[in-house]
Amino acid sequence: MDRPNIVFVLMDDMGWRDLSCYGSTFYETPNIDSLARDGMLFTDAYAACPVCSPTRASLLSGKYPATVGVTNWISYGTFHPQSGSFGRPGNALVDAPYIKYLPTEEYNLARALSDAGYHTWHVGKWHLGKPPYYPENHGFDVNIGGDWRGMLTNGFFSPYNIDTLPDGPDGEYLTDRLTDEAINLITEKTDDRPFFLNFWHYAVHIPIQAPADLVEKYVRKRAALGLDGIPEFEEGEFFPNETMKDQRVVRRLIQSYPVYAAMVENLDMNIGRLLGALREKGLDDNTIVIFTSDNGGLATAQGSPTTNLPLCEGKGWMYDGGVREPLLVKWPGRVTPGSVCQSPVTTPDFYPTILEMAGLPPMPEQHTDGVSLVPAFCGEPFERGAIYWHYPHYSAQGGAPGASVRQGDWKLIEFYETGCLELYNLRDDVGETIDLASAQPERVRELHGLLCAWRDGIEAKMPAVRV
Repeated sequence: MDRPNIVFVLMDDMGWRDLSCYGSTFYETPNIDSLARDGMLFTDAYAACPVCSPTRASLLSGKYPATVGVTNWISYGTFHPQSGSFGRPGNALVDAPYIKYLPTEEYNLARALSDAGYHTWHVGKWHLGKPPYYPENHGFDVNIGGDWRGMLTNGFFSPYNIDTLPDGPDGEYLTDRLTDEAINLITEKTDDRPFFLNFWHYAVHIPIQAPADLVEKYVRKRAALGLDGIPEFEEGEFFPNETMKDQRVVRRLIQSYPVYAAMVENLDMNIGRLLGALREKGLDDNTIVIFTSDNGGLATAQGSPTTNLPLCEGKGWMYDGGVREPLLVKWPGRVTPGSVCQSPVTTPDFYPTILEMAGLPPMPEQHTDGVSLVPAFCGEPFERGAIYWHYPHYSAQGGAPGASVRQGDWKLIEFYETGCLELYNLRDDVGETIDLASAQPERVRELHGLLCAWRDGIEAKMPAVRV
């Protein structure tokens, strides 16, 4: 059989409401929206973690972050000796230890596809370890732009200072450049082998920067929509740690920031260029395209460039604003165009799903936490079971250590500092505004029992109480 080509587009910090097809009325994303028109849109897709590196490790390993051991974003800064927490020497808890790389012992998705005859190309952000753990040491034939860093210290305009990407001419924009590189790989391929393009954009992570002409477009649009006089932010509680005790959570209320909107539109234009290249090469009918994000939109700190409303909070939080993501899947001939799936799914599911889409046998000893989504793609009854999160860290966006479980419409959150349990019915209350824990004690016990059993079963690392 002719195995399909696979393009996996992973965004950085893109929120659930950052696309027109998910309800944004300020950002413009017609090319990305076409994936929903030509494929399936998931309403309840989840990242494996509210921050980036763990989700990336989960995607490639088929395991939850707590299973693979990468539970926080990978940083090589100085850790405070008492707290073990990056820059946070006054927290009530000591962050749990975690590894700062994707172990090469993992028989990851790229290796599986490479061994099945695929070209394996990584283009864009990596953030899964230093050089011994770069993509080329994880089964990728090509690595363009993937290194150890989580944020562009030089910004989105060349010179970039990325280890694995030569700088372009001064002023070149990174999202444009990475798309050029991806298109070149596709158009210059001369053999009949299928390819796996792991296209992980640096956008829309901070620093929020975009081409000036697009920024000006959204300055005008903001004024035309009458948004200039509408309150954009609200201040919330103080950050739950001593180092940042004088800083409040600052929540964005509306999508109105012209630079972020321009950044999103530039990305959309580049997705359009990529899709166009597939058509021109005659590959469109045999190429699967998957589009999603690594965690929720940045909505409560660091400039709060977007909002995830009606979802609660954003990146770094256990609430749905931190983990619910856009997910669009185009699979020509298999996924019904314009279809919608409301079943909850999560990051580890991609590994077994892609194996099945490629006609390859499952590897349950590897993707231990994933479930194939192919039945959902084909319109069959689908229920993947409970989904778990474990984030034993303080986030830079205001979130505190905790864990959660979603089963059906119900989600329970446990906060490790206080032991507090919160319960929400997400079908009736997508914004997690009504805590039903006191009204539903039996359901709390049931879900907390599931969460504790899962956590104990994988021997998840826990934060310690400061002594």
